[in-house]
Amino acid sequence: MTFARQSVALISLAVAAASVHAHESTLNKKRTSNPQVEEVRVWGEARDASHAGYTNPASVLTQEDMVSINATTTEDLVKFEPSLVIRKRYIGDSNGTLGLRGSNMFATPRSMVFADGVPLHYLLQTRWNGAPRWTMVSASEIAQVEILYGPFSAEYSGNAMGGVVLIETALPQTRKVHVDLDYFSQDFSAYGFSDRLTGTKSFFSYGDKLGDLSVYVSYNHLENESQPQSFYYDYRAAPTNGFTPVTGAVVQRDVYGKPAYYYGDTGVEQATTDNFKIKLGYDFSDDWSALLNLAYEDRNTLRDAANTYVRDADGNKVWAGNLVQDGIGMNIAAGRLGNSDLERKSLSTGLRVKGKLSDQLSLETNLSDFRILKDNTLSSSRNPQDPLFNNTGLTTDYDDTGWQTLDAKLVLEDVGLDGMQWIGGLRHEAYRLNLDQYNSANWLQGDNAGYTSRSGGETGIDAAFVQLNWDIAERWDLALGGRYEQWESKNGYFSRRNPQTSQFELMDVDDVSRHQFSPKFSLGYVPADEWLVRYSAARAYRFPIVEELFSQSQSYSSSNVPRPDLKPENGLHHNLMLEKQFESGYARINVFSETIEDAIESQNNYATLVNTFSSVDEVQTDGVEFILNYSGLLVPELDARFNVTYTKSIIEDNSTAEGPNPATTIEGNDYPRMPRWRSNLLLTYHLSDKWDLSGNLQYADKSYGRLQNDDIAEGVMGAQDGYTRVGLKTTYDLSEQIEVGLGVDNLTDEQSFVAHPWPGRTMYLSLSYDM
Repeated sequence: MTFARQSVALISLAVAAASVHAHESTLNKKRTSNPQVEEVRVWGEARDASHAGYTNPASVLTQEDMVSINATTTEDLVKFEPSLVIRKRYIGDSNGTLGLRGSNMFATPRSMVFADGVPLHYLLQTRWNGAPRWTMVSASEIAQVEILYGPFSAEYSGNAMGGVVLIETALPQTRKVHVDLDYFSQDFSAYGFSDRLTGTKSFFSYGDKLGDLSVYVSYNHLENESQPQSFYYDYRAAPTNGFTPVTGAVVQRDVYGKPAYYYGDTGVEQATTDNFKIKLGYDFSDDWSALLNLAYEDRNTLRDAANTYVRDADGNKVWAGNLVQDGIGMNIAAGRLGNSDLERKSLSTGLRVKGKLSDQLSLETNLSDFRILKDNTLSSSRNPQDPLFNNTGLTTDYDDTGWQTLDAKLVLEDVGLDGMQWIGGLRHEAYRLNLDQYNSANWLQGDNAGYTSRSGGETGIDAAFVQLNWDIAERWDLALGGRYEQWESKNGYFSRRNPQTSQFELMDVDDVSRHQFSPKFSLGYVPADEWLVRYSAARAYRFPIVEELFSQSQSYSSSNVPRPDLKPENGLHHNLMLEKQFESGYARINVFSETIEDAIESQNNYATLVNTFSSVDEVQTDGVEFILNYSGLLVPELDARFNVTYTKSIIEDNSTAEGPNPATTIEGNDYPRMPRWRSNLLLTYHLSDKWDLSGNLQYADKSYGRLQNDDIAEGVMGAQDGYTRVGLKTTYDLSEQIEVGLGVDNLTDEQSFVAHPWPGRTMYLSLSYDM
């Protein structure tokens, strides 16, 4: 890790020094002549850093910037951006969680993602279940991505504590057919598993402009085999009797650095996703337009190839029971190495209407509806190869689950004083989740043979905001804003078993209502041409979501307990930015600080296998970013995007949970999943108008996965490893219609874990066709 950190530091110094000597001849980027960009219409615009309405530090990606990335799915496009992490365990992973700034990858309700104004963030669940629904938009249709860091704009709720990802797609303005064909492959070995895993992606789109009507239809099909996502172990005192002697367990360490005997893994996970998309845009006049988005996802994740490493004295595979090897005891729970089959169908509808009411007044409205049509996970009670398997199982079913949002925003220009802009709006959000779990006599049929748990409820937010953006003078601008939010939770329930009664009881949870006001402030100063200094501050409240309040579940390996008494997270955020703009790029330093009170964190009791949510009284995060984006670095053909971030996130107070004189404390510990150092580098060299050669690097140092900071081991299942991952990509235009690409991620085949294993060296082969 020391060598990797030194390497990143040297790269940082080299790139920073190179920017001083960049050639003035790099002003014109050859890639802006890409005819694909000229034929599309982008429905949103990126903010200009010098504009008075700019309150958040921001990063913008265009189609030209995305050429360096091996992108199979949408989340790939943003994974190299500053202070950002995507936990994508494999291609096709449904749990691609997002973390921004001081919000880690499992604090998913603190980050927001929109595509053409439609929410992709999943504010029903958190942790791995709370990943944005990235597949509702395909990487091939994206024209532009903008990332806003922190909750400094009154336009967004406290769910923007980490930041907001704004995706804008494109509609062709002429008839166009586009086809992408991708093949990918990785070799992976760990513990008792070793295999080559492959996958494919096929994308087809058709677009046309019929008078005032724009039409876009696409279909995306992805199939992939993942490496095993979990490796299981145990290590117990030597038994006296009742244990079956076995061999084959792999001797290693656990995440706490203690000896462990690994007895099996979950095997290859087969992920299949089909996405259908329809976009209809209509221009009512020069000033008014509408965009309708319909997206359907059909996803299946099959896990039916679990591996057991242990054998009995006769050489038979052992799938469950009390075992002993070398005098060490192991217990394999009956369902630990069982099969599972996830089937998920979702429908997203979004409508955006915007236009001018007058020369000074404009209106934008967004309506969205997201519905889970089916979300079932079927789990077998034992591995089907286990002689004791009786075909029973457990079914997890999300019923009547989804959300609706509606907002309206008015923008009033040049009113009152010159250079003054007023933005105001209203927003309504409604979320509901219902989770049923029941035993099944036939696990593949998913028949209901008796509930094991039921839970659910609803939350809603009604908000009003206003923000003043004012160019005070030639070199000064000011933004003042505020957001008022009325939050409620209602119709909450969870199940309880009473030993004195035979029926399955549901307990109602009292409705709760809260309201908060969040002020926003930003002051910008231009000390000299091409320089910008900006200080931003904001208060933000992040209200609990349905899963945190009500979710109760019981699986073969763990259980969840609801916490309807949770208070909202209370954040105070600061950012000081210094930016130097060049004719072909910019360099920027951000110094940021976040204080989060009542931080909601998932708690896992590994002794009882019970999960719940609780509040940490105060978490303090301080950090600094350096960012350099430059076209034509050293030579006109070389473009670079580089960033490095230092973040220190510390638990300052946990006295409410621990009491006044705790025997042990987590105060002073690092907040989980928050590495101190992160860095990313994207380089693209334009060998010719037809040929690009790109390289990329991702670096992060080790962090902790638990509040106790006792998971100290590296390179083992469950660890939060540091990593240095190198990638390459080259694309070549065979003709005006055909482009081929070849790439590799994790070139050095580094083995590392983010609780689950990161992918091994992955090769990509792609073919694109335009007609």
